[in-house]
Amino acid sequence: MDTQDYNKAENAVDKAKWTINDYADRAKDYIREQREKNEEPTHEGWMERARNNISDAWEDTKDAVSNAWETTKDLADDAWEKTKDAAEDAKAEVRKATN
Repeated sequence: MDTQDYNKAENAVDKAKWTINDYADRAKDYIREQREKNEEPTHEGWMERARNNISDAWEDTKDAVSNAWETTKDLADDAWEKTKDAAEDAKAEVRKATN
């Protein structure tokens, strides 16, 4: 797994990790935005915004984890193939030396 995949996963987690103060600040922002649009802020609207943020973070996390899995799997498959090839080469060398 390369550093870029780790960074993507960490960023997704950081994005989803809201503290109590972050929630309060974001709730205030939501209320201000709704009032600026002359709309009534609602609990349901706030919950929808929070749900969307968490959903986006989850999708980012799934993508990063999937990419990490594929990268790791590809590296492992390549290493396995190289190991098998090296073992076959070693067997052939032993056969040559003993004949």
